[in-house]
Amino acid sequence: MDKLKPKLFSVMKNYTKEQFMKDVVAGIIVAIIALPLSIALAIASGVNPERGLYTAIIAGFFISFLGGSRIQIGGPTAAFVVIIYSIIQEYGFDGLVIATILSGIILIIMGLLRFGSLIKFIPYTITTGFTSGIAIGILAGQIKDFFGLDMGPVPSEFIEKIKVYALNIHSINLSALFIGSISIITLIFWPKITDKIPGSLIAIIVSTLLVKFLKLDVNTIGSVYGELSSDFPSFHIPAMEFKTISRLIQPAFTIAILAGIESLLSCVVSDGMIGSRHRSNMELIAQGFGNIFSGLFGGIPATGAIARTAANAKNGGRTPISGIVHSITLLLILLIFMPFAALIPMPALAAVLIIVAYNMSEWREFIELIKTSPKSDIIVLILTFLLTVVFDLVIAIEVGIVVSAFLFMKRMSEVTEVNGWKYIEDMTDEDDIQDSENIKYKKVPKNTLVYEINGPMFFGAADKFMDITANEKRNKNVVIIRMRSVPAMDATALNTLKKIYKTCKKKGIILLFSHVQEQPMQVMTKAGFTEMVGFDNFLPHTDDALLLAEEIRIKNR
Repeated sequence: MDKLKPKLFSVMKNYTKEQFMKDVVAGIIVAIIALPLSIALAIASGVNPERGLYTAIIAGFFISFLGGSRIQIGGPTAAFVVIIYSIIQEYGFDGLVIATILSGIILIIMGLLRFGSLIKFIPYTITTGFTSGIAIGILAGQIKDFFGLDMGPVPSEFIEKIKVYALNIHSINLSALFIGSISIITLIFWPKITDKIPGSLIAIIVSTLLVKFLKLDVNTIGSVYGELSSDFPSFHIPAMEFKTISRLIQPAFTIAILAGIESLLSCVVSDGMIGSRHRSNMELIAQGFGNIFSGLFGGIPATGAIARTAANAKNGGRTPISGIVHSITLLLILLIFMPFAALIPMPALAAVLIIVAYNMSEWREFIELIKTSPKSDIIVLILTFLLTVVFDLVIAIEVGIVVSAFLFMKRMSEVTEVNGWKYIEDMTDEDDIQDSENIKYKKVPKNTLVYEINGPMFFGAADKFMDITANEKRNKNVVIIRMRSVPAMDATALNTLKKIYKTCKKKGIILLFSHVQEQPMQVMTKAGFTEMVGFDNFLPHTDDALLLAEEIRIKNR
C-alpha cells in the first residue's frame, strides 16, 4: 500500500555532500526558469505579479518538503489561468483565496482516503480536451498585451473577449507588436543555441533592454501595476461565510482535480527520468498543504509543474532538497530584485505565455485522437474542448465525466450478451468430448434451456436478461443460467434475476445456476437470493447442472 510518508524523510538516510551540491545547482537553475513563468502566469490569471512568486515560494516549499516525489517542483501553472481569472472576476481575490484553501482541504482528504490511484480513471480524452481548451483560453488572454491594444479590462468569457478584441483591433501598438514578435522569435530559436539558460529569461532581458534604450511606448509591469512589493508575503485569513463557501466549493473541487491530475502526471514523468517511484497519496496531501498555505500567504493555486520538474531532473536534482532550494532562491529574488521586475514589458510576458499555450495545447495528440479514436471518444474530446473554451472548466469536466460514464456504460451493455444453447445429440469429436468446458458439445436434456451470460451484469444491460423468461417453451421445465463469464453484477441485475425466478416459479420451471463467480455470489448471498432459489440449485459446474436437469426430466416423465 502507498505510504503516507514524505519522500524527503526517506531519501535523507543516505544523503551525501556530492548530491547536496547537485541539488543546490539544480534548484537555482529551476528557480531562474520559474521566475518569469511565475510572474507571467500571475498576470495572466488577473492578479499582481508578486503573487506568482508567493505561490512558487510557499506552495513550492510545502510540495517539496511533504511531497511523495523525489524531484517534484511545485508552483503556479498554466492549467489554472482560465479558472483563476473567472473566479477573480466573479468573487474577487478573497474569493480566490477561499477557493484555493478549500481545494487544498479537498486534496488532503483525497490523499487520506487514498484516492491517488483513482485519478488515473479520468479518461485521456477529457484531460486532452480541457488541456487544449485551456491553451486556447490562455492564448486569447494574451492578445491585448501582445498587440498593445488600447482597451479596458479583458472579459473572462471567450466569446466576449473576441468581440472586444474585434472592436479595438484598430488600436494596435506597433511598438508592442515589435517587442512581442522579438520575444517570440527569441523563445523559438534560443533553445537551439543552448538549453542551459531558459529562453524565457533571455527574451525578457532582451525586450526589457530594447524598451529601455529605444524608449519605446510599451506598457511594462510597472506602468500597469505600479511599484512592486519586495516584502515577504503576509499571512491573511479571508472572511469565510457559509454562503460564499457553498458557491466556491464547485470551482474549488475543479482546482483540486486539476492539481491532482497534473501533479501525479508530473510524478509519473519524473519517475521515468530518474528511475524512482512516487507515493501518490502523500503527493496529494502535500499538494493540499501547498495550496492551503499559498492561499493564506496571498498566493494562487499551485500544482506540480511538469516542465520545471523535468528541468530539475536534467540538471542533477535527485531529492526534494532541490525543490526547497528553488523556493529559497525565489524568496531571495523577491526580497532583493523584485523592484526591477517593474521594467519588464507586457508584450514580452504575453509572448512567454503564448509559447506556454502552444506547448500545452497538445494539438498533435488532439488530431491523432480524432483520427484514430472511436466516435464516442471523439464526442467526449470535442465536447470537453468546446465547453472549456466557450464556458468554463468546471462545466467541461462535469459534463465530460458524465458523458464518458454514459458512453462507457453503453459500450459495456453492448459487450454483455445472453446466448441460449442448442440441443445436440450427435457428438463425434473425441477431443471435444474430453473438453469439460467446451460449450458446443455438451448434451442438453430436452426439458432444459441453457443460457450463457457473457460480460458484467449491471443496470445498463439488465433488459437483456429478461429474454430468458420471454423465450421459454411449454415443454421446458428447467432453465440453467451459466455465469462463468460474469465477473461482476449490481443491484439492478440482481433485481432482474429475482423477477426471472418469480416468473419461472409461477410457470413451474426450476431455475438452476452454474459457474457463479465470487463477486456475483456474494451479492446474491447478501441479498438472500441464494436462499430464495435454494442453495442446492447453485452448481459449481455446468455438467452438474445438466446432470440435475436430466434427473428432473426422468423424475417428471
